[in-house]
Amino acid sequence: MTSDSRKTAIEAATFRRLLEHLDNNKDVQNIDLMILANFCRNCLSKWYAAAAEEHGVAMDYEQARQEIYGMPYSEWKEKHQPPASAEQLAAYAARQT
Repeated sequence: MTSDSRKTAIEAATFRRLLEHLDNNKDVQNIDLMILANFCRNCLSKWYAAAAEEHGVAMDYEQARQEIYGMPYSEWKEKHQPPASAEQLAAYAARQT
């Protein structure tokens, strides 16, 4: 079994790899993630902000989004997020029931 600090380092490296993977696959839209996995980049942003707060670091949602998206969310959305299709919206709605 690994020490707590080693486990934390491994978890941090895994998280960085997840963010890199998402960044390299911008074609995977948040709605696709929500349909398939019930979480998205925005969820990660909320979890990031909550974890920062738990560790005494003041961080609002928009700051957390910038950490997750690698740029301001408004810029990422403009560059990489087309409107959800009717099919995506229907699949998301079906997932929520």
